[in-house]
Amino acid sequence: QVQLVESGGGSVQAGGSLRLSCAASRYTYRTYYMGWFRQAPGKEREGVAVIDSDGSTIYTDSVKGRFTISQDNAKNTLFLEMNSLKPEDTATYYCAAGRVFSLSVYGMDYWGQGTLVTISS
Repeated sequence: QVQLVESGGGSVQAGGSLRLSCAASRYTYRTYYMGWFRQAPGKEREGVAVIDSDGSTIYTDSVKGRFTISQDNAKNTLFLEMNSLKPEDTATYYCAAGRVFSLSVYGMDYWGQGTLVTISS
């Protein structure tokens, strides 16, 4: 069973930065692709960024150039560095692990509990 625990959410003003972390079960990265997804109030959950064990990444268009996904395999930790934050980035952010390298929620098998990110204008 894979366990994922997010941390690092909070409230910042537009233009600010946050770094999310996800502590994963040991060696999760060896078996699963890992990624960040988000769900804003009243909206469907969407993919933000995913990463392969070799460092290949996919980003949704709205965060390209602003967000960076990375992982520390030695520490079994996934990160999401978020810069130039906008009010529309406000959402609950979820860490996920799955067998499909894509931004589709259907490609993920395991989910964390989520961490709330609120961006004020």
